[in-house]
Amino acid sequence: MDISKKIKLAETFAEVSEAELARRLGSSSQAFGQRLKTGKFSSADLEQIAKALGAQYVSYFEFPDGTKI
Repeated sequence: MDISKKIKLAETFAEVSEAELARRLGSSSQAFGQRLKTGKFSSADLEQIAKALGAQYVSYFEFPDGTKI
Protein backbone atom coordinates (compact mmCIF):
# COMPACT_ATOMS: atom_id res chain seq x y z
CA MET A 1 0.00 0.00 0.00
CA ASP A 2 1.45 3.37 -0.97
CA ILE A 3 1.76 6.29 1.45
CA SER A 4 -1.09 8.28 -0.11
CA LYS A 5 -3.51 5.43 0.54
CA LYS A 6 -2.24 5.14 4.11
CA ILE A 7 -2.83 8.86 4.65
CA LYS A 8 -6.37 8.58 3.28
CA LEU A 9 -7.07 5.61 5.57
CA ALA A 10 -5.69 7.56 8.52
CA GLU A 11 -7.95 10.51 7.63
CA THR A 12 -10.95 8.21 7.57
CA PHE A 13 -10.03 6.55 10.85
CA ALA A 14 -9.49 9.95 12.51
CA GLU A 15 -12.71 11.27 10.94
CA VAL A 16 -10.81 14.22 9.44
CA SER A 17 -11.48 15.36 5.88
CA GLU A 18 -8.65 15.98 3.45
CA ALA A 19 -9.53 19.69 3.44
CA GLU A 20 -9.43 19.82 7.25
CA LEU A 21 -6.10 18.00 7.35
CA ALA A 22 -4.67 20.45 4.81
CA ARG A 23 -5.91 23.35 6.96
CA ARG A 24 -4.31 21.85 10.08
CA LEU A 25 -1.04 21.55 8.16
CA GLY A 26 -1.21 25.17 6.98
CA SER A 27 -1.74 24.17 3.35
CA SER A 28 -4.49 24.67 0.81
CA SER A 29 -6.59 21.63 0.02
CA GLN A 30 -5.50 21.89 -3.63
CA ALA A 31 -1.80 21.91 -2.77
CA PHE A 32 -2.20 19.03 -0.32
CA GLY A 33 -4.24 17.07 -2.87
CA GLN A 34 -1.42 17.47 -5.39
CA ARG A 35 1.08 16.13 -2.87
CA LEU A 36 -1.17 13.15 -2.24
CA LYS A 37 -1.18 12.44 -5.99
CA THR A 38 2.61 12.40 -6.13
CA GLY A 39 3.00 10.62 -2.79
CA LYS A 40 6.21 12.52 -2.08
CA PHE A 41 6.43 13.09 1.66
CA SER A 42 9.49 13.24 3.89
CA SER A 43 9.60 11.52 7.24
CA ALA A 44 9.13 14.94 8.86
CA ASP A 45 6.04 15.55 6.69
CA LEU A 46 4.56 12.23 7.77
CA GLU A 47 5.22 13.02 11.42
CA GLN A 48 3.40 16.36 11.02
CA ILE A 49 0.48 14.65 9.28
CA ALA A 50 0.26 12.09 12.07
CA LYS A 51 0.31 14.81 14.73
CA ALA A 52 -2.44 16.71 12.90
CA LEU A 53 -4.52 13.50 12.93
CA GLY A 54 -3.83 12.79 16.60
CA ALA A 55 -1.63 9.83 15.76
CA GLN A 56 2.01 8.85 15.77
CA TYR A 57 3.96 7.97 12.61
CA VAL A 58 6.53 5.25 13.20
CA SER A 59 9.02 4.24 10.53
CA TYR A 60 12.09 2.20 11.32
CA PHE A 61 14.05 -0.97 10.65
CA GLU A 62 13.73 -3.54 13.43
CA PHE A 63 16.29 -6.32 13.76
CA PRO A 64 15.72 -9.74 15.35
CA ASP A 65 17.54 -8.62 18.53
CA GLY A 66 15.05 -5.77 18.95
CA THR A 67 17.36 -3.03 17.67
CA LYS A 68 15.40 -0.27 15.92
CA ILE A 69 17.00 2.08 13.45
